[in-house]
Amino acid sequence: MKEEKKINMILGSHAHVPSGAREADFEFAYLNKIKPFVSNLYRYSNIHAVLHYSGVLLYWIERNHSEFLMLIEDMVSRKQVELLGGGFYEPSFPLIPLADRIGQIELLTTYLRKHFGKRPLGCWMPDFVWEQNLAAAISSGDMNYTFLSGDQFLRAGMNGADLFSPCITEDQGKLVTVFPVSLPIEKDLEQKSFSQVFVELKNKFETECPASNEVKIISVFPQKVASSQEEAPDTAWNRFFEEISLSENIVETILPSKILKTQKKYKKTNFKDSCGLIENFSPRNFLIEHAEANGIYSKMIFTNVLINQLKGDKARKLNAREELWKAQDSCLFSEAGKFQSSLRKSAYSSLLRAERLTRDNGKFVSSLVQHDFDFDGIKEHLFQDVKINCYIQLRGAGIFELDYLPKEWNYLDCGCDENGRKTAFADIIAPQDLEIDDSGFLDGKNSRLCHNEQYEALSQDRKGKSCFKLSNAAENIPFNCMEIQKCFLLKKEAICVSYQLKNTGTECQKFRFVTKIDFSFAGIGDEYVRFYTIDKTGKDIHLESKFDTDNLKIHDLKNEVQIVLSSKNGFSGCLVPCCKNGIYQATGIFPGFQISLEPNESWTNEFTLKFSH
Repeated sequence: MKEEKKINMILGSHAHVPSGAREADFEFAYLNKIKPFVSNLYRYSNIHAVLHYSGVLLYWIERNHSEFLMLIEDMVSRKQVELLGGGFYEPSFPLIPLADRIGQIELLTTYLRKHFGKRPLGCWMPDFVWEQNLAAAISSGDMNYTFLSGDQFLRAGMNGADLFSPCITEDQGKLVTVFPVSLPIEKDLEQKSFSQVFVELKNKFETECPASNEVKIISVFPQKVASSQEEAPDTAWNRFFEEISLSENIVETILPSKILKTQKKYKKTNFKDSCGLIENFSPRNFLIEHAEANGIYSKMIFTNVLINQLKGDKARKLNAREELWKAQDSCLFSEAGKFQSSLRKSAYSSLLRAERLTRDNGKFVSSLVQHDFDFDGIKEHLFQDVKINCYIQLRGAGIFELDYLPKEWNYLDCGCDENGRKTAFADIIAPQDLEIDDSGFLDGKNSRLCHNEQYEALSQDRKGKSCFKLSNAAENIPFNCMEIQKCFLLKKEAICVSYQLKNTGTECQKFRFVTKIDFSFAGIGDEYVRFYTIDKTGKDIHLESKFDTDNLKIHDLKNEVQIVLSSKNGFSGCLVPCCKNGIYQATGIFPGFQISLEPNESWTNEFTLKFSH
């Protein structure tokens, strides 16, 4: 009687927590995703599995639950589990330079070899994001195989038995074996028992391919398994492994390395650029659609250039590069991290640490350069000083990045609105009776939103003063006859912003001029940031929302930084915090001036932003 072939199953576990996440997030992943799977797997030595936990997560476990790594090491030594490598910080591989791809893979490989005594042979692809040139990078990192979703196999033209077998793919002469992951079966395992799922699958194979002698390989990385609401994860996973043991006449768990040794010939294919978890997702398009993600990407590429220019100090260069890698997390370039302000702030802190490491201590020379920082085809103006970076764009002549280097903090990491990244000194000319509501809404119908208009860059002087001009607008634009000249000057720990508004029309213009300043802090409330004004006696007066003054004092309690916004002319306005999906993003400061200008008359003012700690 002909022996029935079993289904070969590659069973895996994957977990990752982004760098900069809360301790509670790491603890949750450990207690609910990692420990229940691994500790129960340990009891069933007949069941094989592959494990992939990002370097960030493993390093946290090493510091907080070091005994758990001994459990994994024991399973590796008895050849029960195979560890998957990949990028140490779970990067979005398509968006990072080749050297960083290989470097991150090598960093995790070194960590795994050091702690578990064996180097990984396979590589995890975060979210199954794929571009064909990744095959060369994976191979160059000494990875022999990886995993992509079954949907990606389908889009590559595979069908039938090909969906249950590995294939090979190539780039620049470098080959990598790719195993298909069955996402539908992972979903079934969340609803049904293991035995039910695989009995149904076996019957399906026998009905659809009765004469086939091909061994079917099913790869699954279930995040959870069928259980009742009251059931603990530990109990559910124990029952899951027990059902696998009882189904040994149907399913045999197998490690990828064994398959690679026994199977000799694979079909070759090229995979389309895609993400297996979200159809038609592209991290490159995500950058175009989400300016806050493009901001981190732009800073990452800029910092990479600075690191490459660092010569003669290999240790400092390596430290700078690892700080850069922390800001390449795939979560930052996906829907999962779109509103995660804390993760963006952690990324910027890492990038600024990397930038500081590239600077020659005590010899840094202040500069003002024009450079297309955000890859939009238009050059931005980048002020760089010992303690402050101030980046200015032509749209609105607004500051879109403001780094205070002593505290490694970007105060303009404020998220986005419908017009793109939020900025500081975003100009609005509005009717005198304009009221700003609690959401920071400004009526664009009766106001001239200068921050959405393109300013003209004027000449720069030797002191590094950079000036911009906004000319008259079209006739259908409110206050179209108003002309603005706006100049920026960086002085040690202060930024000076001077304005000249001129009425070029033939009639008197009465309006309210508002220059919105968005700043982002660690959170909302007095435990994170406090706003004050100073009375005539020099005493601080705590502000809740409204103000009427010529200065604001901002205490950033998280960073222990004081910011003073002073003005030549007195101003009035309000403070408006901004949240997205319930997560704090920024605080809008709306200083406003009531102005009346006769034809050819001008109004001037100068702001100073001073930082200290």
